[in-house]
Amino acid sequence: MDVFVCSGCGAQLTAPVSRVALPVHAHYGAWEELHPPLMEPATYAVDPEPCGPPWRLWDEVGEAGAAAQGIHAPVHSVSFGVRGRVVIAPGDSRGMVLIPEKCAGYCQGVDGRDGPNLACEGCGCAVATRMDDCGLWQAVWLEPDAVRRLPSAALPTAAPPGWDDVAAGPQRVAPVEPDGSWNRRWEAAVGVALAHLVAAAEGRPVTLPAGPLADLLGASVAGVLPSGPPARSLALAGPGIPVPRPVPDILLVPRHPLTGEPWRPPSGEAAVVPLDTGVWAYLALPRETSPLPATGTLPEGVLRDDYPQPRRPWRLFRHDQRAFVDTLTRLPAARRPWLRAYYDAHRHPY
Repeated sequence: MDVFVCSGCGAQLTAPVSRVALPVHAHYGAWEELHPPLMEPATYAVDPEPCGPPWRLWDEVGEAGAAAQGIHAPVHSVSFGVRGRVVIAPGDSRGMVLIPEKCAGYCQGVDGRDGPNLACEGCGCAVATRMDDCGLWQAVWLEPDAVRRLPSAALPTAAPPGWDDVAAGPQRVAPVEPDGSWNRRWEAAVGVALAHLVAAAEGRPVTLPAGPLADLLGASVAGVLPSGPPARSLALAGPGIPVPRPVPDILLVPRHPLTGEPWRPPSGEAAVVPLDTGVWAYLALPRETSPLPATGTLPEGVLRDDYPQPRRPWRLFRHDQRAFVDTLTRLPAARRPWLRAYYDAHRHPY
């Protein structure tokens, strides 16, 4: 566990928090909607990419300059902002006050357009940005130059969980919200995974196994990859799930919730496409069919009537196009001629 303190006066700015991987949906939401907190309580994440101003045009920066900023395909402008911003849940902030003149927003909250809008209560230095406007996940972003990380004496440091621990207690994320809309985390996670899938498939068609994977993601995969033979095969794999035989060409695997690294098969015999762990767990790990004890089994395809049935969406699933395109631009493979041609053909305003 760590706490963050003000670099100027040393005042404590956060509750004890432990580091986890930056959520893949951190920068992707939906306009005209209020969003819940991005981070779970008592956690923090670090964004390794540059963020915010100053911005420079692609033609001015050039391909080499953009690649140094993590951008490998043409975009309108490239961020040369700060790296290493730290994000926490708003409820984990301490000793900070709003700067009223920097609290502008679009319509339902503040969006950080004027720079840091939270100051240290002790010395008045601007240290963080609160965001909670529509289309943004509620979060407090700490400025890396304005804060320092210190080990917390309140709680001991625990060993990070291994893949067996992740498999034993996965946090499944349902794809459909109570109002029938698709979960925004799902839309962003699938958009990010599709970009990795395009690179792994090298532009060739991909066949999905029958079941939830094909039902939920089939239309998205068909929208970004061609159809027809010869197709590459894809299957789910991860901790607790044996790699299918014969081994598919591509495996859809979970990202470790703490490190962000993808699970890899022991023999490394297939390309892997990382997917948000909560989304992967919903697709890969079956849930309990009923909280009540029962004997025997139901016939295939029969649903129980003593358990809440899955919510039905009111429209077909669509991945987040901005997450898809942004991820493509950050893949080093985007410098390859075939993927650059694909990117040029598929990117469009979102």
